[in-house]
Amino acid sequence: MATSIPENTRDASASAGGNDYHLVPATDRQIRYARQIAQRINAEVPEAVQADRRRLSHWIDEHRSIRPKPNFSNYPSSKQVAFAERIARLKRRDVPPECFHDRRMMSRWIDSNL
Repeated sequence: MATSIPENTRDASASAGGNDYHLVPATDRQIRYARQIAQRINAEVPEAVQADRRRLSHWIDEHRSIRPKPNFSNYPSSKQVAFAERIARLKRRDVPPECFHDRRMMSRWIDSNL
């Protein structure tokens, strides 16, 4: 005698990728940890992901290693600034002020003045 599986549970188990006929809800601890990660990287945990333990675990694994970009990562390094100032002294000119706010601009200025 064959038992029939309700249509809505068959779709849910297929999307979860397992043979279970029900979804296991995420734990409170798992949700809190995912929200901490999301806050650190300025993202949101999708509602659909929070409902399933397996999907939330996968989301955590993907986003756990993402490091937020530091606020001052675009500024030139102190060595770059010192080198540019040394070149400027030798050539008797000033380093443009906008170069002190962007490391790529500083690099281009150094390359063009060597």
